[in-house]
Order: sequence, then C-alpha cells, then structure tokens
Amino acid sequence: MPIPEAGYPRTAAHSPRVQVVETTDSTNADVVAAVTADPAGWPHLSVLITDDQRAGRGRLDRSWTAPAGTALAVSVVVDATMIPPAQRGWIPLAAGAAMTRAVNHQLSGHGGTAELKWPNDVLVDGGKICGILAEVVPASTDTVIVGAGVNTRMSRADLPVSTATSFAAIGAECDDDRLLADFIDDLAKTLARVAHDDVDRVHREIEKLCATVGREVTVSLPDGSTLQGTAARLDAEGRLVVEAGTIETVVSAGDVVHVR
Repeated sequence: MPIPEAGYPRTAAHSPRVQVVETTDSTNADVVAAVTADPAGWPHLSVLITDDQRAGRGRLDRSWTAPAGTALAVSVVVDATMIPPAQRGWIPLAAGAAMTRAVNHQLSGHGGTAELKWPNDVLVDGGKICGILAEVVPASTDTVIVGAGVNTRMSRADLPVSTATSFAAIGAECDDDRLLADFIDDLAKTLARVAHDDVDRVHREIEKLCATVGREVTVSLPDGSTLQGTAARLDAEGRLVVEAGTIETVVSAGDVVHVR
C-alpha cells in the first residue's frame, strides 16, 4: 500500500517521483517491473522507499533481510542514456560514494567515519552499514536501478553478521529523509560530471574516498577463483587494480575482503 511522500519532503525536492510502501519483497524488483511497464512514469532519479523489505538481494545473489523498521531500503532510477557506455561502470561507484558522503553527514558529531569499500559497500569504522546493488533493466538497457539497504535502527543483537553495523549500534540517530536527500543529490551531481566528461575528477574523488585502495585484499572472483594482493588503484573505468608481486590484475567484479 503506497504511503504519501509527505514524509520525505527533502527527498522529494531532489526527485521527480517519491513512492513509499509499507512493505515489499524487493524495491529493486518492484522498480524494474514498474519501469518496464511504464518508463515515462519513472523518470531519472525516481525513488521507491520502504523500511520493511522482506526479500532484498545483494551482490552475488545474496539475500538481504532485516526486522521491520530497522533498515531503510531505497531504489533509484538512473537514466544512463546520458553516460557513454564505456563510462557506465562508474554508476555503482558513484552511488557508493554518494551514500558514503550522505552517511558521513549523518554522523557529524557522533564520532564515526564512513568509508567506501570497493565497489559500493559503505563501512563505518570497518563495519558494513550499507550495501548497494545496481542492475540494468532487461527491457531497457539504458536504464539502471540502484538499490541501497541502510542499517538504521537495527540493534546490535539484530545485526546479521559480526562484520555489520548500524546507526543505532554506534549510538547515532538517522534522519531518513535527510540521508536520502543527500544521497540522491550527490548521486545526481556525480553522474552529471560523468555525463559531461569530467570523469577524471570523479575518478580522483572516488579513489580518495575508497578505503580499499592501498589495502591488502582477498578477492573472490565470479569464476570461483581467489586473488590475493594489494589494491593499488582504480583504473579509468572504475575497476580495481590488484598487484601481486609484479603482476597486475584488473578486477571488474568480485567479493573483496580487507585483510589489513
């Protein structure tokens, strides 16, 4: 059942459509279906929001669930026609960077610090507070749906794994409307820079924000193999360059673990 967008006035100032639902299985799945059925009704930066997502999905088809009211799930429509295909790999990184900065705004005065873990997880003091999944709409390959799940009011006892965290777990409050408004505003500006061929600036900003760069990492690759080495930098397409001795490997997809 849709809820009036009045609860998100700041978000609505940055989005042409804000739809809030009491509960759903997956905001990404809902928006993919909605955009497929009515693309004109879901323009660039339209959002679907809930605090009760029952069957969310993460990278590598992992499931993502949380007790109702303890996490915020949002999916954002991105019109990728403005971005050259060779630069679209920056979309998920732009989303991760935007959410990292939005979380840091929320943490001002609370002592925690948010960092970006490649490609688009958000960590606070090493614990994962937000995961992001970007997927292309099958019926419209120029449309990307960016889904984010943020642990807001989840108690430490409800955290799904020991490596997760939440605003509540670190003693911070989250203003959901402000968080999403900051996220969408930052995402829009960063994507506009990519679209207007200011990729070098985006590259520098995201690489500086990315806690993975410079770390020893273990990367589980999609083919089942494992890569160990130093995350040296991001390349011009936003891929992670891992050095192992004299060998450099470019990683476009994988599950990264920070070793130290």
